[in-house]
Amino acid sequence: MNLTAFAFQWILPLLSVAIVLAFVRLWRGPSLPDRVVALDLLATLGMGVIAVYAIATDQPVFLDVAIILALISFLGTVAFAYYLERKA
Repeated sequence: MNLTAFAFQWILPLLSVAIVLAFVRLWRGPSLPDRVVALDLLATLGMGVIAVYAIATDQPVFLDVAIILALISFLGTVAFAYYLERKA
């Protein structure tokens, strides 16, 4: 089994299940911090999907997209932490 087949048969379905579970946490999260953590997890899983797809299809340009998504996600998390600090 080569890397492409392994990625498409095992890694992407596992990441898809994780995305569904993160959406459940986002939907049912009892508090705002739980929902923000779920959004951060969704961004991280999105980066994983992009990275696996880039490796499986041998398209390294997609890794740049994953890096940009990571930076935007980090800035969003920092902004939320700043919001919670000012709120308290």
